[in-house]
Amino acid sequence: MNRRYLLKNGCVLTMDKSLGDFKKADVLIDGPLIAAVQPDLDVPECEVIDASDMIVMPGFVDTHRHTWESLVRNVGADWSLPVYLQNIYYGTFGSKLRPSDGYAANLLGALEALDAGVTTLLDWSMVYSPDHADEFIRGLQNAGIRAVFALGLSGDGEYWNRESRLTHPEDARRVKKQYFSSNDQLLTMGLAIRGPEFSHWDTAVHDIQLARELDAICSMHLGFGSWGPDDRSIEKLHKAGLLAPDLNIVHANTMGYDEYKLIADSGASISVTPEIELMMGHGYPATGLFLENGGKPTIGIDVVTSTAGDMFAQMKFTLQAERSRINEKILAGKNMPIELNLSARQVLEFATIEGARALRLDRKIGTLTPGKEADLIMIRTTDLNLFPLNDPVGAVVQFANASNVDSVFVSGRPVKRGGKLLHVDLDHVRKLARESRDYIFSKHKISNAQGIGAL
Repeated sequence: MNRRYLLKNGCVLTMDKSLGDFKKADVLIDGPLIAAVQPDLDVPECEVIDASDMIVMPGFVDTHRHTWESLVRNVGADWSLPVYLQNIYYGTFGSKLRPSDGYAANLLGALEALDAGVTTLLDWSMVYSPDHADEFIRGLQNAGIRAVFALGLSGDGEYWNRESRLTHPEDARRVKKQYFSSNDQLLTMGLAIRGPEFSHWDTAVHDIQLARELDAICSMHLGFGSWGPDDRSIEKLHKAGLLAPDLNIVHANTMGYDEYKLIADSGASISVTPEIELMMGHGYPATGLFLENGGKPTIGIDVVTSTAGDMFAQMKFTLQAERSRINEKILAGKNMPIELNLSARQVLEFATIEGARALRLDRKIGTLTPGKEADLIMIRTTDLNLFPLNDPVGAVVQFANASNVDSVFVSGRPVKRGGKLLHVDLDHVRKLARESRDYIFSKHKISNAQGIGAL
């Protein structure tokens, strides 16, 4: 029998414009679904959870994360993009993973996400063998997270050779058949393709067509750093009739201004990863450029080598980087900003419903709409950094952090309650992760022109 939970008297941010927000309301979870959202529900035979000091809202949707990098987290606090690539790919850290290390990495990384209120992520996975793919998927499954597993090529030499046409369509078909024969499950399939800036054009076309054959989200890095300004990749995709809602463009910092409108008009999505882009040298986040052209960006965390794996920090970076971009223009005209150009609520939409829409999951998640699956989080408002609560949206976007996440539900199943993850032996997870970390560091020493302390 499915469990029923009644979350009583919470401050409810539904992110559903037709429902609005509630200063105080109840949320009924019946099995995997949200059954009702309204004040003063009286429901027999259910577990009642006191939400009177909580913000209840949809779980966050992270549209771009290299989840396996949880094993090498925080080593890259001083890494530029070239230094990151030198250490993570080109036959270095990533290529040292054994399949068992891939399992430990994705289990740890997915649990980190859940602990921080990220209920859905796109795992942009660079896979070295079929066994690696299987273990990456198993890690996500055992964590209990909702995810798009985006199957990609390894990060070795073939990936970075534009003339290489090496792809693995047969294994992609195997993975689809073995793990993703239904879209009505927590894990769905994507392809993490090289795209036209990192492969031969014919290969990019082939990979996009393969993704459509498999009914999979197709995600690619495009338009950033020194690769982006002159390539006109989006224009080429548009002229070839390939731009469509199933394409996800990661970064998009330095492409032509007119190309943002082409993306928006096609329904394709952009994943902005603001902290990493500002830090590593991808370019300025494309948030405002996409908005100006009719699009709505989504937010990704990207690499936990260099930033924490929570959405709270990325919402702040998204908001303030874009405000700063416009404020600097106003200041240059000898004026002061009066109204800020981007609101906290817009950014909260990017981190929830817009992310769900980009991953083709908005019919199931992203808002607290009755009939959708119950992917939701509860944020404690009695914590000193949030108390007293006056503006719940501002509190979530500007003031909250991962430690404030009290409870997390995925498809109606509690995976965190009272600030503690459930259904998981964390000591065992730490043991697996430590052993895998030690193994891959024994096989590769960090190379960093800026210098980094030895472990």
